[in-house]
Amino acid sequence: MSRSRFVCALYRVDSEGAARERIEAHRRAHWDASHNCTAYVVEEGRSARSSDDGEPAGTAGVPMLEVLRARGLTDVLAVVTRYFGGVKLGAGGLVRAYGGAVSAALDQAGTVALARWPRLEVRVGYGEAGSLEGLLRLREDVRLLEVVFGAEVVFDLACADAEILVDWVASQTAGAAVVVPAGTLRVELS
Repeated sequence: MSRSRFVCALYRVDSEGAARERIEAHRRAHWDASHNCTAYVVEEGRSARSSDDGEPAGTAGVPMLEVLRARGLTDVLAVVTRYFGGVKLGAGGLVRAYGGAVSAALDQAGTVALARWPRLEVRVGYGEAGSLEGLLRLREDVRLLEVVFGAEVVFDLACADAEILVDWVASQTAGAAVVVPAGTLRVELS
């Protein structure tokens, strides 16, 4: 008598649409599995869903989702693929198997911290651009996203504290830079 195999895949997703697309792709890739149960948390925890995919109600998706929530995770999708081995586990066994698969996968994969940082455009002349770019790249509280060379040089960046960076840029460029707010951006902290 063989045993069921529970294999957990974790994906980074940033929206419900991205989670649904990833789930469909996973199901196509693992079409021969007995079940592909899912749980995801997106939009900074405001949206969360789970699916038992044919397992008894509440025995797969909900325990998976509870593991994600208990660890305070967001922007993550867990898919546990079950290959049935002929032994019925009962409701308690399924809850432990599905939740345990997600927990073990997270332990192995690890997690990263995300933060929402202000996004800025810094506009300077070519005379200040070279040294400013070098100094920006040295700062741990700045993520330089793009540098655009046109009539002037535009640095698209995210920073931990916009007020501090605006003052710093002004001091580095003797007030020659123009800083424009450009929304916010989720960044991965190391």
